[in-house]
Parts: sequence; structure tokens; C-alpha cells
Amino acid sequence: MQIHFIAIGGSVMHQLAIALHRKSYTITGSDDVIFNPARANLETHGLLPTEEGWFVDKIHTDLDAVILGMHARKDNPELLRAQELGIPVYSYPAYIYEQAKDKKRVVVGGSHGKTTITSMIMHVLAFQKLDFDYLVGAKLENFDYSVKITADAPIIVLEGDEYLSSPIHRTPKFHFYQADVAILSGIAWDHINVFPTYDFYLEQFQHYVKSLADSAIFIYNQEDEEVAKLAKDYTHMQQFAYQTPSYVETADHWLIRFEEQDYPLQVFGHHNLQNMEAARLACAQLGVSGADFYRAMQEFKGAARRLELLEETEDCAIYKDFAHAPSKVKATTLAVKQRFPNRRLVACLELHTYSSLSKAFLPHYHESLAAADEAIVYYNKHTFEIKRLEMLDQQEVAAAFEHPNLRVITDTNELKDYLKRISLKQTNLLLMSSGNYGGIVVDTFAGELLEVR
Repeated sequence: MQIHFIAIGGSVMHQLAIALHRKSYTITGSDDVIFNPARANLETHGLLPTEEGWFVDKIHTDLDAVILGMHARKDNPELLRAQELGIPVYSYPAYIYEQAKDKKRVVVGGSHGKTTITSMIMHVLAFQKLDFDYLVGAKLENFDYSVKITADAPIIVLEGDEYLSSPIHRTPKFHFYQADVAILSGIAWDHINVFPTYDFYLEQFQHYVKSLADSAIFIYNQEDEEVAKLAKDYTHMQQFAYQTPSYVETADHWLIRFEEQDYPLQVFGHHNLQNMEAARLACAQLGVSGADFYRAMQEFKGAARRLELLEETEDCAIYKDFAHAPSKVKATTLAVKQRFPNRRLVACLELHTYSSLSKAFLPHYHESLAAADEAIVYYNKHTFEIKRLEMLDQQEVAAAFEHPNLRVITDTNELKDYLKRISLKQTNLLLMSSGNYGGIVVDTFAGELLEVR
């Protein structure tokens, strides 16, 4: 098979290209800009384009398919040439379905928790030495790749993103996968540049559930009001509801008791326990017992940038998290405070996504940082210029969050200087962002913060 990728540098696109290359497909690709880690990963596998840009001579009749990334435009010259030649053009989720239609497909959908639940399922299946393929949106410990596609694995675990698939496939990714085991973790409006109203956003999840086959298994979070309503509205498939399980909190761990056995966990927070219940029910559908599931979960440390511990001393821990939507910010902040109730919590949030930078969406962040003793909200002018948005007024931001001890910062150097000045004695620092704070290398900066104490 010969496959060409348009916009090969995307986070999933380049991983899919590598997965198919490892399956002995002939892979070519193009992009107008490729950043690390995609650049280094593609170069390692001999797939990095020799020059950046779009080249119509890469599109020829020997190609079996073209896979189109979201970064490309509808008038991309390579895309137009492929359409002219009648070469099949797929979005990456549509092509993954073609590769996975004879496998048992476990699809994890929801506005939050997708990556973590997917990661948990993968961790347990690997612990049980079961053969499976996967797609996950983060780097995981003990997994060299974030996409694996093989001919023989009977199972595939897919993180089901609701964002659009490609410029010409204006359909959420998780609609393509046709789940045999479908998980829905929660619904909280996001991506307002694509889904401008809550009702329109909700429709994407309605379609996800409604389109499930009668033979499918639907695993849903009954503590989420909208998800529970969908479960009542669509009852044609077998359903399993989950909620936050009972747990015991010790000085060192949160632990689960199951069949008179204690299983200490390395993850914490009510949202993570919810995620774990969804993963447990999914793994049960794949033949994993409860005891085997919890034995595996004792070793689970979490996905990259999901409450990832960067640095720790006797009286301080510094975490980073991908949280950016209001529900994620609230859950993550509360989790850290619950885990260390006697420590001061400083929570620093970067507004970086289109939704978070929108004046109209800002009120949704109301009290999302309430669990923090001190809150910092950071954003910078350059991000607004790139997204072509009106700069937010600092007083409006402060009013929207309504936190009694909130500082709004719009300069990267000012943020760095301020974080270096605050006391970290009996204090935890939580850094939440889907960006990089205007160029701060958070992993190394965390070490610097402790060195200056």
C-alpha cells in the first residue's frame, strides 16, 4: 500500500504515518511547517519530508489513498490534485476505521477524561499481556508510540475526540469509529470556534450515542447530568453506569478496597477515580477481572501532562496539567487541594485555546479556581494576534474568575519573576495549560523554582 499524508506533521497524523510505515506500507508526506517532537519522530523513521511545502508531483495514480490532516486547507494544491485524479481521500479517523473495522473497537468519548481513561485501559491490557492496537492523545510510559495499527490485534482502543476531522470532513472524529464498546465521560461545552452554541455541541454526543449498534455496550458517567439524560433517551444498547467509587485516603495514597483487598493508587482526585471506573467497566468487557484490573492500576502513574508530578520536596510538589476548559480546571485544582489539604495551593492557569480567550466564553470559568488558595491567570498578546481575537481586559478576567486572591499576568517574564518570588514552603504549585506560557519550558523551570528556595 502507498499512502500520502497531507499535513503529516500533526500530532496524530505523524504517529499514524509511523504506525503504517511499521506495517510495511510505503509512506510519503508533506507539510508547510513541522515542529518537534513530530520532526524528530519522522526523521527517526525516515519519513521527514526533504523540504517543507506542498508539491503536486507527490500526488500520482500509484497512490492507494491520501490522508488529509486538519491543518491543511480546502484549496491545498495536493488535495486538489488528488481529487482531480480520483484518489480516495480520508481523514485520519476515517482511515483508522478502515484499518480497524474487523477489530473490537473501544472508543472513549467525552469533553474531559478521554486521554486518561484511554491510557488506563491501555495500561491494564498491556499489564495483562493482551494484544491490542490503539490511538491515544498523549505520551504514555512504557509505550513508544501513541498510535499502533497491526494486522492481527483483535482489539483497538481509541481516544474519541469530538473535534472536526479534516477541512473537507467536517465531522467529529469519534463519529467515524462505530464503537463496539463506547464510553462517555462527561459533556462540558468547549471548542466554541467550531461549536458556537451549547446545543450544537451537545448534538455531537447525541449522534455518538444514537448511532451505536444494538449490539454495542454503552458505559456512561451517571454523575454527569447531560450524559445520564442521553442514557435515558437512547436505550437500544446494553448500558453500564458508573460513578465515583468508594475510596480510602491515607497519608501516602488514595486506595481502593475490592474483595477485601486494598489497592493503593498513584493517581488521585475524584475525577481520576471516575475515569478509573469507566476503564474498569471497559476492561471487564475485554475479559479482565476486577482483581486483575486493580493489580494493574497500582502501577499506573498517569499520562503525560495529566496531573504530572514535575518536582517534589518534603513540603512542596509542583504539578503540570493539560487542563484548559472550565470543568477540567475545576476538577484538577480540587483534586490537588483534596490530596494535600494542609498545604497552600497556588494554581496558575494559562488562557490559550480559542474558547478560553473569548470574552463571551470567559464567564464559564466562574469559580473554576476556587479550590486554590492563590490563583494566577496568564495570557499574552501574541496568542491573541495569532488567533485574531480582541485582547481581554484584565479586570474582566478577574471578575469572571471571582477569586479573592487572584493575580492576572500578561507578560511572560513577569510571570517567571513572580513564580520565583513566591514562597513554596508547605505549598503546592499547579501549572495548567494547553500551551507553554509564552515559551517557558515548564519541566526545567519547575527545578529552577526549587533551586532558588
